[in-house]
Amino acid sequence: MTTVVVALPPAPFWTHQAAYEIAFGNTPRIVAASMIAYFCGEFVNSYVMAKMKLATRGRWLWTRTIGSTIAGEAVDSALFYPLAFYGAGIIPDDQLPMVMAAQFVAKVGVEVALTPLTYKIVNFLKRAEQVDHYDRDTDFNPFALKP
Repeated sequence: MTTVVVALPPAPFWTHQAAYEIAFGNTPRIVAASMIAYFCGEFVNSYVMAKMKLATRGRWLWTRTIGSTIAGEAVDSALFYPLAFYGAGIIPDDQLPMVMAAQFVAKVGVEVALTPLTYKIVNFLKRAEQVDHYDRDTDFNPFALKP
């Protein structure tokens, strides 16, 4: 929709078309980049979390949550910002690494800050559901078709 709206000729009284095109013209690219980065980053996060649970034999939850967030957000950041903004003229290309690093640090910082709450929620759910699952035989292939 944003592509169509940006491509339509502006009304004669509209004097802000350039700003409108800057704000909305890159939307399809940002949406596509966001989806790709999210799915890839979340897959890495889940995979690392599951493998670390096996490696730690279920101990040290904080290492799993923070470690998997570091891996997942690194993938998310490395994909999203270049796909969404490289060469688009919105964020200068030479500033992208700084923006990527800042948001990566912020997201990992949130995970670190929320770790005590994560412990409370995980422990509550384990007691309530009487389940502590380990992904020992899980096929992590996201492209496998299973009947």
